[in-house]
Amino acid sequence: MPVILLILSSVILVILIVMTYRITGIIKKQTEEAEQERSGWIQGYVYAAIVFASIAIIASIYWMVKGTVYEGHLMEWLNIVVRVMHITFGIAWIGASFYFVFLENALNRTENVREELAGNLWAVHGGGFYYLEKYKVAPKTIPKHLHWFKYEAYFTWASGFALLFIIYYFNASALLIDNNVLKLTAGQAIAIGIGSFIVGWVLYDQLCKSPLRRHPVLFALTGIIILTGFAYFYSHVFSGRGAFIHFGAMIGSIMAANVFFVIIPAQKAMVGAAKKGIPPDPQKGKNALFRSIHNNYFTLPVLFVMVSNHFPSTFGNQYQWIILAAISIGAAGVKHWLNLREKGMLSVWIMPVSVLLLLAVAYVTAPQPSTTKCSTVNFTEINAIIQQRCIQCHSSKPTDDLYTKAPNGVVYDTPDDIVKKKDLILQRVVLTKTMPQNNKTNMTPEERDAIRCWIEQGALTN
Repeated sequence: MPVILLILSSVILVILIVMTYRITGIIKKQTEEAEQERSGWIQGYVYAAIVFASIAIIASIYWMVKGTVYEGHLMEWLNIVVRVMHITFGIAWIGASFYFVFLENALNRTENVREELAGNLWAVHGGGFYYLEKYKVAPKTIPKHLHWFKYEAYFTWASGFALLFIIYYFNASALLIDNNVLKLTAGQAIAIGIGSFIVGWVLYDQLCKSPLRRHPVLFALTGIIILTGFAYFYSHVFSGRGAFIHFGAMIGSIMAANVFFVIIPAQKAMVGAAKKGIPPDPQKGKNALFRSIHNNYFTLPVLFVMVSNHFPSTFGNQYQWIILAAISIGAAGVKHWLNLREKGMLSVWIMPVSVLLLLAVAYVTAPQPSTTKCSTVNFTEINAIIQQRCIQCHSSKPTDDLYTKAPNGVVYDTPDDIVKKKDLILQRVVLTKTMPQNNKTNMTPEERDAIRCWIEQGALTN
């Protein structure tokens, strides 16, 4: 069955790719704008079909190699490819967000500005001069070629969602579920994760439609309370890493939903009205800008979450939800200061307070020295602990049910391997207690203390 699906999906994919070239040729020959728009919609559906065909090919290959030595290799390369796609699309989306908010903030709105314009801006880049104008609502004649900034958002979200499945949902028992936090089945954990994204969007969307939108300070405080509530919820349901990544995925989903449900529909409505000679509704543009600015503030917290999984002092902290909320608020504060600066406004307190908040997080998450006295610990005892608790994954030939290759290439096959990684072991096993992953092998506090004493005594092997 997987072989048949692979062949069928591959044939369909080739046909769809050929269709995209044919449709592009047809669009170039069409003169009527309505025909071009219709062909563009068809091409969009073809692109979507290409994505589904590619997913079917990957799924069929996965079924073919599942349970073999190639399964881990396939998952590793899926991780690499999708992660690179996610980062690339994310750079394009965040870059566009930063750029257009900069334009909005830096527009000249008073000097030699025509009545129909909201402002203009001169810029120099790459050896050339650029002149940009923003209309209050829309130009009298809509240009034939109009660029839409939307696919960066869609593909960032789609690749991120795929990455969530590849890393966390396919390995839910290893990376997402921590039985010391809450006992869940893989299905329950995935349903909670996806369901929380929907709840997050509904709460945020209703907040944007509430009277609070006319009171920026109250609106921001309410948003912070809601986000902190999600951080608390995730930290009491998932593992530390799972909680952080779901917080970021929830915010990222809100950002993508803003584009799909509010920003692009508003832009389409305004373009459609202008083409019909009807004055566009300026409120739609204001609503789109309102959500776009929110996306701009969300970017730095999301970027932090993307890299936080490499730093266990954050997600491994006892009060991880407070750490997550504090860093998100501090990062958003830094972005607010930058936005004000682009407007030519300066705040004397926003940047210092944001920096102090981030420094406070760094201070609070610092490791506390142990006061427990150490007896002499020999390597034989430490090696026995590692062989019992760590070697299942961290070996050249792992026996773990999920990892077929040592995570990050870290192996403890020989005494030299263990000694070389003593600093990493101290950080992950002793200080942050984030290894073994979700304490899958039930390492005891006494064993962690023994490892600490051995390292403090010089990490000797004789």
